[in-house]
Amino acid sequence: QPNAMGGREVGALSNLLAAHLDLDNEQHRHLVADFWQAPQPLAAEVGVKACDAADAILDGRIKAIWIMATNPVVSLPEADKFRRALATCDLVIVSDCSVDSDTVKCADIVLPAQGWGEKSGTVTNSERRISRQRALMPALGQAKPDWWILSQVAKRMGLAGFDYQHARDIFNEHIALTAYGNDISQALSDSNQPRYLNLAKDLSPMVVGSIALIEESPNHLEQQNKDVVSFSRDAYDAMTPFQWGGARIAPIKTRFIAITPPSHASIPNRHPRRLRSKSTDIKKNNGSRMFYQDDSRAVDLRLITGRLRDQWHT
Repeated sequence: QPNAMGGREVGALSNLLAAHLDLDNEQHRHLVADFWQAPQPLAAEVGVKACDAADAILDGRIKAIWIMATNPVVSLPEADKFRRALATCDLVIVSDCSVDSDTVKCADIVLPAQGWGEKSGTVTNSERRISRQRALMPALGQAKPDWWILSQVAKRMGLAGFDYQHARDIFNEHIALTAYGNDISQALSDSNQPRYLNLAKDLSPMVVGSIALIEESPNHLEQQNKDVVSFSRDAYDAMTPFQWGGARIAPIKTRFIAITPPSHASIPNRHPRRLRSKSTDIKKNNGSRMFYQDDSRAVDLRLITGRLRDQWHT
């Protein structure tokens, strides 16, 4: 799944708040509202799940829908039912990188979004490892990042707080929320312990867990105060993968990455055009199973833009 974990980290499910805070926790709702200076109280009810959206449209609970980064007319269960529901919806907005997806054909308004090879930001894998995603190519036509599209709509609705100029600005805000009220004296979890997701601790100027972040240039991280670490643009661009939680989550194991960033010395060749074949050899290293590659045979690597019809992922 492309960045499914990252989506959860920022609350992109109907039963979650950003920073892995819980919708059903009154203290968490108050914290998020206070951080963003939102009207209180925040809604406490779980929103409509994707698979229930068709019924919610058909019975009138949803009158406008904005679909981003997915093609539900193809991918959802009972896809034909979802198509019929969109036909009855008062307003259907679709952000997509394709001009002829099946969902785009149901849209009243289509907004041109960047494909994965054009986006710049961060993604998170299943072991909580956050990586920088850098654009491989310039955006085509009028395609824009999803965050830019959302921000422009919000500003035109008269909402404040959407003056982002760069993906880094949003990541810094995310860091700040993960640290907000997140210490021993202000613990908000049921266990009365600090929340595991605290990027201000992981991204201190000196370490990421036990891993140096930018050893040669720690000043790239602007320390705003003792609780919040803010990336400069140079530091954000140079960011190497790190696993949030660090020593606060046990046991510490590395499952999906060959080595511990930022040291890449054990990888034979990291150039994407010369990716080497995988070896079945496994090494033991600090209790973790370390997979490494044998560069004895070159293999082709083919990348798709996502704009081709009927590619495997929606």
